[in-house]
Amino acid sequence: MKQSLHLRLGQQLAMTPQLQQAIKLLQMSTLELQQEIQQALESNMMLEVNEEENTVQEAEITPEKKVDNTDLLTSQGSQTDMPDELPIDSSWDDVYEYAMESGANSAETVEFETQRSKSSTLLDHLLWQVELTSFSERDHAIAMAIIDSINEDGYLSSSPEEIFQGLQSQLDDLDFDEVNAVLHRVQNFDPAGVAAIDLKDCLRLQIQQLPEGAPYKEEALTLVTRYLDLLATHEQSKLMRKLGVTERQLDEVVALIRTLDPKPGAQIQDSDSEYVIPDVYVVKQNDKWQVNLNPDIAPKLRINPFYSSMIKRADNSKDNTCMKDHLQEARWFIKSLHSRNDTLLRVARCIVEKQTGFLEHGSIAMKSMVLRDIAEELELHESTISRVTTQKFMHTPNGIVEFKYFFSSHVSTEGGGECSSTAIRAFIKELISNENLAKPLSDSKIAELLKEKGINVARRTIAKYREAMLISSSSQRKRIL
Repeated sequence: MKQSLHLRLGQQLAMTPQLQQAIKLLQMSTLELQQEIQQALESNMMLEVNEEENTVQEAEITPEKKVDNTDLLTSQGSQTDMPDELPIDSSWDDVYEYAMESGANSAETVEFETQRSKSSTLLDHLLWQVELTSFSERDHAIAMAIIDSINEDGYLSSSPEEIFQGLQSQLDDLDFDEVNAVLHRVQNFDPAGVAAIDLKDCLRLQIQQLPEGAPYKEEALTLVTRYLDLLATHEQSKLMRKLGVTERQLDEVVALIRTLDPKPGAQIQDSDSEYVIPDVYVVKQNDKWQVNLNPDIAPKLRINPFYSSMIKRADNSKDNTCMKDHLQEARWFIKSLHSRNDTLLRVARCIVEKQTGFLEHGSIAMKSMVLRDIAEELELHESTISRVTTQKFMHTPNGIVEFKYFFSSHVSTEGGGECSSTAIRAFIKELISNENLAKPLSDSKIAELLKEKGINVARRTIAKYREAMLISSSSQRKRIL
């Protein structure tokens, strides 16, 4: 094979560090962005938060001063003036001393979330009750094994036989009746129905803990222990015959059963609250929809004027080189933040312009839209739109929704138009919520009702959308009790 040299011209996009950083920030959620900004502030001496109040005060003090502010780009792309006198830096010891004092003495500076007590769990709740119960050392070990096998819903994840087999190696001459006896004591703990083997056992335990003389207690106990399958299939006549009650009495029995909790552990199992922070706000002003960035999602940043003034152009010392590198990284970071905010705002405004029907009337008026529609209008790549719309949220009059919620496929209408799948789901949900429970709408009937509105949707499509919304079939939704 003969070797030779060839010259070829071409264009290629190089993934520079700046571009990689811009892409990274663009696809971050609000919480991830806040963590990234905090990390940048801690690692880069040239970055600092630009407090708006301080900027306003400085402008009032020196309104006619003009200084070189080329290094004071904020995350919004604006520029601020450098003050004549800079405050003296505090030492790290001073900062940490102040932090500890304020944390110990000042309740006003501490966020409410940090003052919350530790989340209570079902396990903690049961262990607390074990310690208040007079168990022998042997029974205490059995109770601990039982509680360890209880899941978050309050059910035993292991059968009593499996618990017994696991304890045989720990306790000598253990009998299954001992395990069963301790299990019955644990089943009397709060919440009612805890440590149940299955749903039937859970409902039975809750009914048994009802006060003596409670109306229809015995009938409800018989129903859940012997005829729960008939209740699931809504066989009213069979239940009336088996229980020997009238239709009105059966309604009372079923009403009592509906007051029971099928997942008793869930009421104790707390979890830390997770809040969705909107990236943009959409409000109607002067009959026009306005889109604004949430000013609280990220602090405004600027270059620290004190440290940047210490850089010497011709100095190649290690410290000076380090400060130069930090200055360049800080400029890149601020520029990337500005680019992220600008792209996010452009995409949000384009979405709002195309989906005014949703803002006015809700999901039923949602138009079909794909990523390409926004990408072509803004002259951006579809991958960029995908990054912008992932884990970004919009505060609208109809609630906080993710950007991706506005994108959906379409179905043709009789008039030659298009209807988005989101709108069809909203129609289906509305029809089912208003249906007669004694005669619930079948998928075919829903398809006919949508056809009357000019929307041609196949029965299989209706079934697919219904299952995606976790809505049961018509036979399972039927209620005659």
